[in-house]
Amino acid sequence: MTTTRFLTGITPSGTPHLGNYAGMMRPAIAATRTPGVENFYFLADYHALIKCQEPERVHRSTLEIAASWLAAGLDPERVTFYRQSDIPEIPELTWFLTCVTGKGLLNRAHAYKAVQDKNAEAGRDSDDGVSAGLFMYPVLMAADILAFNAHQVPVGRDQIQHIEMARDIAASFNHLYGAHFTLPEAAIEDKVATLLGLDGRKMSKSYDNTIPLFCPPAQLKKLIGSIVTDSRAPGEPKEVEGSALFQLYQAFATPDEAAAMRRAYADGIAWGDAKQMLFECIDREIAPMRARYDDLMAHPEKVEAALQRGAERARAIARPLLQQLRTAVGLRPLSATLAQGTATPKAGKAALPTFKQYREADGKFYFKLVAADGRLLLQSTGFAAPRDAGQTIARLQKEAGALQALAPLLAPVAGVGADEVSAALQALAEAANA
Repeated sequence: MTTTRFLTGITPSGTPHLGNYAGMMRPAIAATRTPGVENFYFLADYHALIKCQEPERVHRSTLEIAASWLAAGLDPERVTFYRQSDIPEIPELTWFLTCVTGKGLLNRAHAYKAVQDKNAEAGRDSDDGVSAGLFMYPVLMAADILAFNAHQVPVGRDQIQHIEMARDIAASFNHLYGAHFTLPEAAIEDKVATLLGLDGRKMSKSYDNTIPLFCPPAQLKKLIGSIVTDSRAPGEPKEVEGSALFQLYQAFATPDEAAAMRRAYADGIAWGDAKQMLFECIDREIAPMRARYDDLMAHPEKVEAALQRGAERARAIARPLLQQLRTAVGLRPLSATLAQGTATPKAGKAALPTFKQYREADGKFYFKLVAADGRLLLQSTGFAAPRDAGQTIARLQKEAGALQALAPLLAPVAGVGADEVSAALQALAEAANA
């Protein structure tokens, strides 16, 4: 079975609310149980620094969001769940990509253009308030995706440009240095539920109309009691269309319960009774998760441990890729020029062999080892997942006897002997350890 790698980032910018849970968290967690899908979920704390310079808020939000995902059922053993800042390969890759990204591409980024438009309307300098972080964040986002060669990135239609830019940046790098990156695709989320808030507008922190996901029961009941309703008295038929109360109920109720509430609206249920039913419906689902959340917030070391395990798995993939990229761009130990035993290498000839990983039309993942002069030295057979190909490359680079042990996974190359391949792998090993 071909494995598809999905990657999703969550920016720690506030406390999760019911709209976040019903619209994104709950369906995303359900999707992690889909066969043939490898999921990467990360806390984008580097991205948070672009808009927030309040250290305690970033720190607190990171804990709240991580604890919320874990409490809501995200299984860190099934998903690679990590914090962006725990992966040093990501900022390094960001610089590699920065050096192949045209300024003109970044000029077209929606977020940057939106700030410029606001400045123009206000009569300010076009770049007033624009940090280098805001301008460059599409490159960091591309690094988030390309560090793991993700195939698909779930986004709303307004975020498609982010993925298109990541594709353009990856293609530029591949053109210059070889096919190292899979070009990611946007997985469009057209059915994301948008819940209404306390005032009838979209539930959003910017409107201050949210219901925190794991607030205590008394606060939950009080906030539900403050949901804006019309003036229809008990006994008067009520409309479900446009009713924030009914929409919230429908998001947490069973289909039969939602149908019963619809009939109750038509029969003139009192708003107080409807709000009590809504409280009981939401609390029924949230209460068990709230207990887990409260425990995680009281023991942040549990959250930290889960993130560190995820970081180890993530780095096991990113580290060998970055080693390949360093070699590809020419950042090699100077001792590598003597790897073939030549005391004085000729100008322009000092280079190392290179592993190149790629995906073929059959959906499988392959790699090849190419000599410094461009000759093919080693060719793999197909792998179902890029991770398997990457781990095989890592073994070949690190283990002396791996070439013979992994022979069943390698296809013979005419005219190339095992000694030559071994010498190339030895050169890479010496360069990495120098």
